[in-house]
Amino acid sequence: MDNEIENTAQTPILLDRQKVRMAYTLNDHQPVACTIISEQPFFYMDEECDFDAEEALMEEGLYDVALDEEIRALQSKMARYERLSSEFTQSSNVLDEFIENFTEPNREPKEILASITQTLSESRYAQSLLEFAQGNNVNIALSKQVETAFYDKAAKTIFIRQELNHVDQVLLSVQELRRHWQHKHDADKHPLTFHPDHAVLINRTQLADLSVAIVRTAWELQLQNKKDYWVRIEHSSMADLGRALAREALDDFRTLNNGKASAAIFETWFLSERCCQQDKKLINTMLADYRGYGFDTAQTSERVSIELISALGEQSFGKNYLNEHAQTILHDPLFTEARDRSNANFLWFIKFERSFLEAEQELQPRELINMSGIDQADNQKMHEDIHNETNTSNICEYDRSNGDNIIHIAFGSSSDNTLENILT
Repeated sequence: MDNEIENTAQTPILLDRQKVRMAYTLNDHQPVACTIISEQPFFYMDEECDFDAEEALMEEGLYDVALDEEIRALQSKMARYERLSSEFTQSSNVLDEFIENFTEPNREPKEILASITQTLSESRYAQSLLEFAQGNNVNIALSKQVETAFYDKAAKTIFIRQELNHVDQVLLSVQELRRHWQHKHDADKHPLTFHPDHAVLINRTQLADLSVAIVRTAWELQLQNKKDYWVRIEHSSMADLGRALAREALDDFRTLNNGKASAAIFETWFLSERCCQQDKKLINTMLADYRGYGFDTAQTSERVSIELISALGEQSFGKNYLNEHAQTILHDPLFTEARDRSNANFLWFIKFERSFLEAEQELQPRELINMSGIDQADNQKMHEDIHNETNTSNICEYDRSNGDNIIHIAFGSSSDNTLENILT
């Protein structure tokens, strides 16, 4: 009886409490429909939006007209490409493809390289990258000691996996030729030399620029009736990037050279989940880094970041597609925000730890700082060494676990055969 009275007395209090709506996930699945939705568990929406201004526009009819025109233009672009995409079909008979690859005669390395060079020459953009590399005495060579492709700065050689099919070899060559272009235009500075927020952005922009080069080359080759390369893009994880370029190029062919099509690829790259994946790899490297920044102040890091973004937009054939957007890219949350909750938490921890270390060093005598062995002037060189070690990690592995000097070399294709993982 006492329990019943107690429960009855508590009921009004529970009803008076404010309800809290919460979106959650169970085993990466969200079983409930909610007006506040997030892919992150225990996500709360605290911001209150005021829609008075938007409602005023709706009443005047201005919003409807502008939105309808934009939607119609986008639908027209999409419909135009859908009609074209029916030509880029891929065979679903895996057994026939396996037999074809098995029965294909082994070609000599010189013959394979000549075929790659011939294909690159049929794209004006790829041809300009190749000529730039040849002007700097950089050669393309086949190798069985790289998993996919690798640009060796010291040897001035681009190594391509010999066992890959011809289409992937060509696209990988374009990727590494573009990486060489970044190197010679001072646009390949290692992200760890920048402050954490700028490091995340620089890492993203460098990788997005490589994707721009690949997609643009594939499009130019399909214009020369070499459709295998665009089929590879269309039926891979880079299909969204390919369609972004195709919508602009089909609407106006001049967008290939004036930078609008390349900018569309670049923006689409940031709208995808690629940011979260690449941020996680970079932040893991940050957590292991102990050498500090390569720039003395955040202002210096920001200024160099703008210059690097502008340098990335330079094209061997066509207009710079990032120069006019560099300031926007540096401050727009679309390009800079760490969207994954765990990435954001680790990034905050890294910034806090380094700011704490800097404050601690300011309180120490200068002699103790010099004894620590950290020389800011050499950080760029040291981070480049780390970058080279990371890039060569897929070539070989040195094993000392059993006391024997054994080098394990990777052979065969990657277990993840999607185009984007092969290329990057």
